[in-house]
Amino acid sequence: MKSLCLTNKSLNLSKKKTMRNFYLILLLIIITTTNSVKSQNGLDLLFQWSDESISDQNWVGNTYNEIWGVAQNGHEFAIIGSTQGTHIFDITNPEDGYLAAYVEGADSSPAIVHRDFHDYNGYLYAVADEGESTLQIIDISNLPNSFNVVYDSDELIKRAHNIFIDSENAIMYVCGGRVLNEWNELSLFSIEEPQNPIFLGKYDDVGYIHDIYVIDNIGYLNAGDNGLYIVDFSGWTNEANQYPQILGSLTDYPDKGYNHSGWLNSTGSTYIFADENHGYEMKICDVSNPNEITVNTTFLSNIDSESMAHNLIIKDNYVYVSHYHDGLWIWDISDPSNPIEVGNFDTYLPEDHDSYRGAWGVYPLLPSGNILVSDMQSGLFVLSPLENQNSNLTELDNAISIFPNPFVEEINFSFLNSVENATIQIYDVNGKLVFNKKQLTSNDNISINLFSGIYFAHIKIEDQLHIRKLIKY
Repeated sequence: MKSLCLTNKSLNLSKKKTMRNFYLILLLIIITTTNSVKSQNGLDLLFQWSDESISDQNWVGNTYNEIWGVAQNGHEFAIIGSTQGTHIFDITNPEDGYLAAYVEGADSSPAIVHRDFHDYNGYLYAVADEGESTLQIIDISNLPNSFNVVYDSDELIKRAHNIFIDSENAIMYVCGGRVLNEWNELSLFSIEEPQNPIFLGKYDDVGYIHDIYVIDNIGYLNAGDNGLYIVDFSGWTNEANQYPQILGSLTDYPDKGYNHSGWLNSTGSTYIFADENHGYEMKICDVSNPNEITVNTTFLSNIDSESMAHNLIIKDNYVYVSHYHDGLWIWDISDPSNPIEVGNFDTYLPEDHDSYRGAWGVYPLLPSGNILVSDMQSGLFVLSPLENQNSNLTELDNAISIFPNPFVEEINFSFLNSVENATIQIYDVNGKLVFNKKQLTSNDNISINLFSGIYFAHIKIEDQLHIRKLIKY
């Protein structure tokens, strides 16, 4: 991070700063006082929120931090952290978005720059990294009607930088901070009883773990200066009492920096991570063989020499990246060796591109396809899905017949026209995949059984995605 130096050009710098602040304020006024839709490169602004009363008096001048999303009881919610606490917005209808819940942090001082969230089984888990804070567990199962803080204590966790939950195994991974009143590299907790986390063990074989992605007990560890590690934690989670085993590592790679965060694609073959350094490119890795991790290619927004990626999430064949002062960027990674930029939205307009400002996080996994972005200065943004993901809907409607809808017992998908390599994925309102069928042809008819409720069918034909709401009585 660069320090501020006053020179004989201070007057000009002051004028520039004044003008930047003016334009930023003007932008926020426009966004918050009109219902008009703002578009940037294929994305529409559906909702924006910020609160000028929340302090930004900390070492980086930030007000907001992590973003997360949940679908609950037929509603969609955006969760954003601030220096004060956790703000939960009902954005089911983004044009009518509203604050559904607010939980003040145990430490709500302006010094709290980092908060992090993850949800499991109707509960939201929240941590903070500065000051003497707590682990907060919030029952969100009855949102938007009510919520309840069921756990708020520093007995287990005083502070943590990041958390990640392996939902299939009910394991919470805690990166950095103080756990059981000791410095933590990486710790594991069972949350089979969501309100009663149980400590499983501490892992410190590869040094500090800044962030982690876990699926089915396999962890992808972003280990800062030490690179990337793939670790099997199943010994701690299946009562075998076996210490975690390193399956593979990537400690030297092109344009190596501080390995900050990453995400695994749905097939488990591609892992993309960001090195949090100004001008350092992101890496697309082939991890199909953990013993031989290879970098397919590197890429960056390349707005200027100070561009820097922060957090990312992969959905389908797209990677969504919160790119600090460059805002949100989206790439098509259908060909991992040739990522193609397909959309962006600049949440941060000032010109001070040499600092840790702008878009902190992104969450594109809601059933609606709407994209959530948190900007450290400008707050919460709810954006429409990519235009190219929802284009030519008439053609898709003509290619697929869904009947009956609503349905009582079974629903049928049939193809009316000739198609190749179509896929159908069905998600429940919590975003859980409940049906997945790939490589369909025009001769396929599909019948499935579902429990009563609301579902969302993601139908992809020739790289075009159509989302259809399903109702089971």
